[in-house]
Amino acid sequence: MPTSPAAEAPPKAGAEEAPVDLETSADDNAHDALRLWLRLLTCTNLVEADIRSRLRQDFACTLPRFDLMSQLDRHPEGLKMGELSRRMMVTGGNVTGITDQLQQEGLVSREALPSDRRAYLIRLTPAGRIAFSKMARAHEDWIEQLFGGLPQTDRRALFRLLGRLKTGLVSA
Repeated sequence: MPTSPAAEAPPKAGAEEAPVDLETSADDNAHDALRLWLRLLTCTNLVEADIRSRLRQDFACTLPRFDLMSQLDRHPEGLKMGELSRRMMVTGGNVTGITDQLQQEGLVSREALPSDRRAYLIRLTPAGRIAFSKMARAHEDWIEQLFGGLPQTDRRALFRLLGRLKTGLVSA
């Protein structure tokens, strides 16, 4: 798992040690909720940075490209650009740029809809399905490795507790 430069470099003589991550920047007097939030954010950032690095190194792929292909893999019938944008929580311009690149590489197809000439249906091509399948298998292995330090019982407990947090946040 990647570490920040601050974590690798020893502190300079006479200098205070710099915070390694968001969580360590909170002092011991911070509210429990704030420390929990910072721990969740730190873990998310560490996992995401590792996945981004591996996608780039092993597949010359970015996380947004992987995410777009993942959405299309779940919907073989295809998705409209606007729906992709909503599902990925990014602007239409971002989806258009990624789609343009993937189309040029032969990984997705873009089909105009006869019912709405302004809308396009995006699908994975056969080559796109093959490429995404390889990435998805590797991604699953990486996640297993990253969470491998937690016993299965702890993973289940954490999943259950985060589910309770999610339910509370959605209803708030």
